[in-house]
Amino acid sequence: MGATDGILGGREVEEGKSASNRRRWMKRREKWLVVLGVVLHAVYMLSIFDIYFKSPIVHGMDLVHPRFSAPAKRLVLLVADGLRADKFFEPDSEGQFRAPFLRSVIKGQGRWGVSHARPPTESRPGHVAIIAGFYEDPSAVTKGWKANPVEFDSVFNRSRHTFAFGSPDIVPIFCSALPHSSWSTYPHEFEDFATDASFLDQWSFDQFQNVLNRSNDDPKLKQLLLQDNLVIFLHLLGCDSNGHAHRPYSSIYLNNVKVVDRIAESVYNLMEGYFKDNRTTYIFTADHGMSDKGSHGDGHPANTDTPLVAWGAGVKHPKQFSSSIHSDDGFRFVDEHVHNMPTPTEWGLSGIERVDVNQADIAPLMSTFLGLPCPVNSVGNLPLGYIKLSEEEEVEAELANTKQVLNQFLRKSQLKQSNSLYFKPFKPLEFYSSVLDQIENLISGKEYEAATKLSQNLRSLSLEGLHYFQTYDWLMLMTVVTLGYIGWMVYIVLHVLQSYTIFPENIYMKKNQALHLRNNSSKVYVFGCLFMGIFCILLLLEHSPPLYHAYTAMTVFLWTQIFSEHRFLKALWRNFCGSRKNNLMKLLGTCAVSVFILEFLVNSFTERKLYTWCFLLVGVVAAFYLFYSIPRRSWIPIFVWIACWFLSSFTLMPAEIPDNTELVIASGAMIILIGVAMRWFDSSTKGNKYWLCILNCDEQKPRFPMLFHLQALLVGLSSAMVSLTTSHRTQKQELLALHQLTNWSIAAFSMVLPLFSTTGLLSRLTSIYLGFAPPFLLLSIGYEAVFYGALALVLMAWILFESALLYLSKLKASSLKSVEDKVILEHDERCLQLSDVRVPLIFMVLFNVAFFGTGNFASIASFEISSVYRFITVFSPFLMAALLVFKLFIPFMLVICVFSAITKLIRVPRLGCYFLVILFSDVMTIHFFFLVQNTGSWMEIGNTISHFGIVSAQVVFVLLLFALTNIYTKDIQIRSPQSSSRKAV
Repeated sequence: MGATDGILGGREVEEGKSASNRRRWMKRREKWLVVLGVVLHAVYMLSIFDIYFKSPIVHGMDLVHPRFSAPAKRLVLLVADGLRADKFFEPDSEGQFRAPFLRSVIKGQGRWGVSHARPPTESRPGHVAIIAGFYEDPSAVTKGWKANPVEFDSVFNRSRHTFAFGSPDIVPIFCSALPHSSWSTYPHEFEDFATDASFLDQWSFDQFQNVLNRSNDDPKLKQLLLQDNLVIFLHLLGCDSNGHAHRPYSSIYLNNVKVVDRIAESVYNLMEGYFKDNRTTYIFTADHGMSDKGSHGDGHPANTDTPLVAWGAGVKHPKQFSSSIHSDDGFRFVDEHVHNMPTPTEWGLSGIERVDVNQADIAPLMSTFLGLPCPVNSVGNLPLGYIKLSEEEEVEAELANTKQVLNQFLRKSQLKQSNSLYFKPFKPLEFYSSVLDQIENLISGKEYEAATKLSQNLRSLSLEGLHYFQTYDWLMLMTVVTLGYIGWMVYIVLHVLQSYTIFPENIYMKKNQALHLRNNSSKVYVFGCLFMGIFCILLLLEHSPPLYHAYTAMTVFLWTQIFSEHRFLKALWRNFCGSRKNNLMKLLGTCAVSVFILEFLVNSFTERKLYTWCFLLVGVVAAFYLFYSIPRRSWIPIFVWIACWFLSSFTLMPAEIPDNTELVIASGAMIILIGVAMRWFDSSTKGNKYWLCILNCDEQKPRFPMLFHLQALLVGLSSAMVSLTTSHRTQKQELLALHQLTNWSIAAFSMVLPLFSTTGLLSRLTSIYLGFAPPFLLLSIGYEAVFYGALALVLMAWILFESALLYLSKLKASSLKSVEDKVILEHDERCLQLSDVRVPLIFMVLFNVAFFGTGNFASIASFEISSVYRFITVFSPFLMAALLVFKLFIPFMLVICVFSAITKLIRVPRLGCYFLVILFSDVMTIHFFFLVQNTGSWMEIGNTISHFGIVSAQVVFVLLLFALTNIYTKDIQIRSPQSSSRKAV
């Protein structure tokens, strides 16, 4: 082993024809390796939808008709969108309750409680839970709000006819494809956050009132209304819109609570006056609550706790409740609240029994009132505390609910068993039929209490069985995909070791060894194809989806490739076992530090402020290291310290970038000053042997002496155009064609100029920095313009740090009287050493900082549309989106340009470093793969998918940026190595 880095560096490879052939073969392999990486990441990215986002809905179950007469002929469902339970039940500042009519119902006519919603607490999943009885199909997160990814059953489907009025975003979900429905919605233009939205609630009531009035002159409508199994649904959006616009503590929102109470009273009076038969049931509830900030979606009690009031036909009357002891019996609602929670004293309802439910329980409750079969996809438990039935009818209703859930379990079990070669049943329900017989016998013997308990237990087991089959393939799929990612990473490591290090020298020197390797490899490929064929046949017999075949084939292929290198792996193991202890410690230490940094980056996706602590610490450590290493150049440590600390402040700033045109204009001057400083430093190195040695560059004459001045002028002109176009747009609300043309011209022309700059390292990087500054300034609205300069300072600090390390390594080599050069690959590049791992790691950190430094991709403010108004104001979604993405790309391009320059400076293969970047990205990808959520708020679900997708896409994303930035960096000239260096044959 060599003296420099031991494990990954040191010895020279013997020159010869076999080594040259091996090198060419490795380069050819890299082309398909990149293609393989793109395909693999695209296929595995889709796996999360098979694992986490598979529809829980199945079809083909029989309806379970209840064996008792319906308590009601018709049902009215009133849903006050966005109504919080506490704002509904509590009194106002004057001690008056906001819902006097419904409070009188609670105290004298019906039952009440809190309906617990499950995140995501949004309008669509809330209404699906109320009306269909199940929690929103997770695949809907990929299909948008209005589409039904899988058709589902609902109370409306079972009704004889449904009348529905309300929001265009909710009513069509349930009624657009329902032939026995009459519905109407107001136009989207009515949903104006600048007004009091309570008129929307009144609109819904007026539409229903018009139907009843019209029926007096329409015999067919009159006959329809007089039939049984009728459902009337009024969607009241006012509280939701007013909560978003004015917050739930505002007088407008609180007044809207009074509005929905008056509408409930008006509906009750209208119905009772029209039908006069006391056969109508009324249910008042909400789909979700509203946070203090005017939002909803998460699992906070303000969002999950909604009111539930039921009265009318078949509803029990209030029951006095005097007990003040509330024990935790272990039951948890879907929002994780304990059962039997005490009622807040300020609600004034502590003496009346409260019956809380899960939101999905409302669907079987409504079905029972109407004597209808429960929706076949419902997972709700019938809350008997609301229904006035005889003891025998209660048991029958309970049993019907249980059979409906059990039918879903049996259908899922049947489907899985029919497609599985080795079926693993849900053992607790293997003898369900005997349990059903036992329940029937208990009912026949009038042992109703025992029958009820047994039925409830059977339903609980059925729900557990549904979850069992929902996650039946999880272990297999996650194992296959995880093995695939691990195989890809192992293969990448093998490729880097074989192509860019000195290890192959011991394996491919003798012809008989190479022949033996090929023979063994062919056997491995035969076994690999055999395994792949076996797995594909098994998957075909199980009727598995096509993607299952892709996951398995990709994983088997990767591990076949790995085992085909078994000879190299054995040699690698012998090498490690024969290494000195300190070399192994270096390897383990490097791996530990790498994993720590990558885990840091994983956590930074949810906590940007981590970068602040990172750069505060790095600034101090790097500065002290350089101060003791090169004390004669003390200004370098100070510069590194200041640059890191300056950049650390940006991740403390809000993701919602505030408008600050003056700051953008001032940033233009700062960018020019930084460019002048870099230009001066570049000029000062001429004739200075110390800096020529550190920067490893030759003196050059500029091809266009005035290019720097032209670029600085364009930066200043772009700042002036920022001021001019912003002020003009503010006054005139439009962009002049002349201003628009000027901005486009400045941006386009400035990005071409770096191609004509001097090919020295600092000269070219300074030109690239100034070339992309004008378009970035023109797309900036606030502090992100300052971030551009701060990032450039840190990138300059990285160059100086690497230059200092290179200078120190040369001093160390000369003091040991050893040759400077190690193994030369091509283009004067040396083999990778263990210490070179720091370059892709630093790149990973800076690449992520370039993304998170001015915001968070989960925040809409990071994509503030006003940042494109200096180029276009007429709405053009594709062009505007392209400009926003380009703005995000500019900091990335700076980082990659500096990364490419550094690989040239220290003479390491850039493609080898790229593969290490992909390796590190996939370590993060596996972590994010296990962090994907299919429960919680839409934002939480969407963010976990975004995290996984963004990191998975880096294999393509970084490669494309490398190709793009190579246009600017391929001409960078670095002083050639000393003549003693030997080049690859």
